[in-house]
Amino acid sequence: MSFSPGLDLTQARLGVLGGSGLYAMEGLEDIQEISVDTPFGPPSDSLRLGRLGAMEVVFLARHGRHHSFTPSEVPYRANIWALRSLGVRWILSPSAVGSLQPQVRPLDMVVPDQFIDRTHQRPLSFFGEGAVAHVALADPFCPTLSRLLADVADSLMPEGRNLHRGGTYLCMEGPAFSTRAESNVYRSWGCAVIGMTNHTEARLAREAEIAYATLAMATDYDCWHTDHDSVSVEMVIGNLRSNAELAQQIVRTTAERIAAQRPASSAHSALRDALMTPKDQVPLETRRKLDLFTAPYWGELS
Repeated sequence: MSFSPGLDLTQARLGVLGGSGLYAMEGLEDIQEISVDTPFGPPSDSLRLGRLGAMEVVFLARHGRHHSFTPSEVPYRANIWALRSLGVRWILSPSAVGSLQPQVRPLDMVVPDQFIDRTHQRPLSFFGEGAVAHVALADPFCPTLSRLLADVADSLMPEGRNLHRGGTYLCMEGPAFSTRAESNVYRSWGCAVIGMTNHTEARLAREAEIAYATLAMATDYDCWHTDHDSVSVEMVIGNLRSNAELAQQIVRTTAERIAAQRPASSAHSALRDALMTPKDQVPLETRRKLDLFTAPYWGELS
C-alpha cells in the first residue's frame, strides 16, 4: 500500500456527517463553530470542531441542522472540501436507509461495502474545467475503516437487533421514496439497503483522499414488503429516534479506536495515479480549486 508524499496521520481529524435524525454530536467537548468558505460554495451548515476523548472530530449535519436541504440540494462538494480543509482524513457517515432484504430488519444496522448509483441531478467530481482525474472506486468504502466501524457496532448492538457486515447500498435521487416496481428491481439486483446521499459523498471523499465508511441504519422495509405499512415520514422519524442514541455510542467508541490506531487507507493516496492532465496545462483558477487535494502531486500554488 502506497501513500501520499509526506502523509502524516498523527494530527488528522475524524469527520462525522450526520444524516436524517442526527443533527448534533453528543459528547463533543471544547466545541468551536467554524464557517468555511469553499471554492464550491457554502457547506450545509457551520462545522463543529471538538473532541471525543483523544480524537479531534469535525461534525457536519449534511442536510443542515434544521434539515433544510433535500438529498439533491445538499452541497456535497462544499461539504467534503470543507472537511478536508480542516484536516479530516477519515469520515464516518451514520445514515438512515430503507431495507431491501427481509434479513435486514427495521432498527438493524449495515456497514455496506458496495454502491449502485441511481442519482442524476448532482455533481459527482471536483474535477473538470481543464483538469481530469480518474480515481479507483472498485471498493468505494475504505475496508479498514469499515471493518473497525463494524467491529464496534457489532459489540454494541442490543439483543434483538443485528449488525450486517457488507452489502450493496442503492443510492437513489429522491426526495420521494421508491415506487414498488423500482424497489423490486433493486432487490433483484441484490441490493441490501436504499438511501439518497452516501454514494455522492463517497465518490467525492475518494477524490479528496479521505477514507469513508457508512453506518446504515434501517428505519423501515422499503415499499416492496407488502406485509408492512408503506414507508411514511412518521415511521421513518420514529425509528430514527430509536437509532440515534445507539449511533452516537457507536461513533464515540469508533472515534476512540481511530485515535488509538490512526489507520492508514489506500484512499489516502487515491490521486497518486489518477491525475491525467499535465499540471502546466490546467487553468490557474482550476488549480486553485483543487490545490487542497493536488498539492502533494502538483506542488502548492504560490
